[in-house]
Amino acid sequence: MGLKEDIDAGFTRTGQEVKDLRDKQGDLTGLNTTIKTSLVAAINEVNLSITAGASINDAVTALTSTWSSTKINSEISQAVTDLIDSAPGAADTLNELNNLINANDADITGILTALAARLRVDTASQGLTVTQQDNARANISVFSQSEMGDVLNADFVAVFEAALV
Repeated sequence: MGLKEDIDAGFTRTGQEVKDLRDKQGDLTGLNTTIKTSLVAAINEVNLSITAGASINDAVTALTSTWSSTKINSEISQAVTDLIDSAPGAADTLNELNNLINANDADITGILTALAARLRVDTASQGLTVTQQDNARANISVFSQSEMGDVLNADFVAVFEAALV
């Protein structure tokens, strides 16, 4: 082989290596970066966005920072403490509250029955018994319709005018 053939073989081999590198590199236009002409520049862009992103800062709550895991644990623990406040140990979880409510079902039924017997102001027909109606009137100092007479159909103007004569 002569010098020209050796140089041709070297360029051929170099060309094959460059082609292999391009094939392995892939199409740079498919990168999700703004820089698409250089892998190094694209990697630097990604690195810059990572280092310029959210940093750990336990002193503030902001979109540009985050709390450390220690601060997050502390905040969660404080929220749980605030939620249960000074509840006794036997009533500081939802399951324990559920058990206490179910264990006192008769008391709750009694409370609901008592509430149902209270005089309501949001409805005109509560369905009270005559005794309950009498008790309600006595408690708020009003007269029954029978005690007042037929005031709905009374002609008080005529009574007034008759009194003037």
